[in-house]
Amino acid sequence: MEKQKVVIIGAGIVGACMAYQLAKRNQDVTVIERHPTAAREVTEKSFAWIHTTHWVAPQYRHLYDNASEEYLSLQQELSELQIQWHGALTWGDSNLNEQIHLQKLNREQIEALEPNLKEYPNDAMFANEEGAVDPIGLTELLLRKAQEYGAKVQFDTNVTQLQQENSRLIGLHTSKGFMESDVVVLAAGTGVSEICNSFGCSVPVTPSPSILIRMKTSSRLIHTLISNAQFEARQLTDHSLLAAEDYMDDSEENGPEAVGTRAFETLRRSLKGGEQLELESIKVGLRPMPEDGYPIVGFHNQMKGLYVTVMHSAITLAPLIARLAASEIINRESRCELESCRLSRFKQ
Repeated sequence: MEKQKVVIIGAGIVGACMAYQLAKRNQDVTVIERHPTAAREVTEKSFAWIHTTHWVAPQYRHLYDNASEEYLSLQQELSELQIQWHGALTWGDSNLNEQIHLQKLNREQIEALEPNLKEYPNDAMFANEEGAVDPIGLTELLLRKAQEYGAKVQFDTNVTQLQQENSRLIGLHTSKGFMESDVVVLAAGTGVSEICNSFGCSVPVTPSPSILIRMKTSSRLIHTLISNAQFEARQLTDHSLLAAEDYMDDSEENGPEAVGTRAFETLRRSLKGGEQLELESIKVGLRPMPEDGYPIVGFHNQMKGLYVTVMHSAITLAPLIARLAASEIINRESRCELESCRLSRFKQ
């Protein structure tokens, strides 16, 4: 196996997954991150739902079908990895793929799963194979394991310019000097477009804001992950509860603080014991959203030696896609599982 110098830009969940998969296969890996710690952008603000049962286009269905199994394999490799396999309880969502991994529950069954709800639907869908993770903890674990395999991680390091020679990328200039590379992996989330624009190539990724609300609680109020028209929430720990909301606008009545506060009040009203909840933080994350909503993964056609990895939801897909992408980088052979993810599907 040829040992290549691989530089990964970005230490979020995608960059960490790539670093782990490449380093454990004997590649010379360096991760560079402009922040002082890992998972500082959208990863730390992720609801971190391993969500595999929503409807997706058929050419991407195989990725979601295998995402949970990939996490189970990763859990076997890394005994420290904690995953909350409590399942997801959903009602009022028409965007589910009801043919897979779903069980229809009646009101009595819902009450047994979630005894702390004040009101119950007549029925709901339960995905028992879905789970959730601590996104920061997972990212830090993967980077630590990558370092045990020899990877290097440089924080507080900005990319200033990509260096090319005859349409081949040979390295990059950073705030800490020049770094040679055989392959540069772009795992910079919403920063992918800016970096590619610098050498005249468009990657259709835009920021998609979301809001994460963190609350303190003296006891566990939610046992699964609950998603409905009123709220989307889960326990992170016995004493910490998370809720997620879509970003609306910057107005006073619909800005992040207002939306987050309304979500907090909804949970206080909706849960038995909800009065004990204390609002801890409201944060906005800028999710990297490809134009068609599906992953962009693969070697860049115009810049040899550049490998693009950008996706939503990265928590769901990154472990699987990183393993497949690492195989492409190391073996220089295309994986059929990623063919639907190529940048070439967009008109350049």
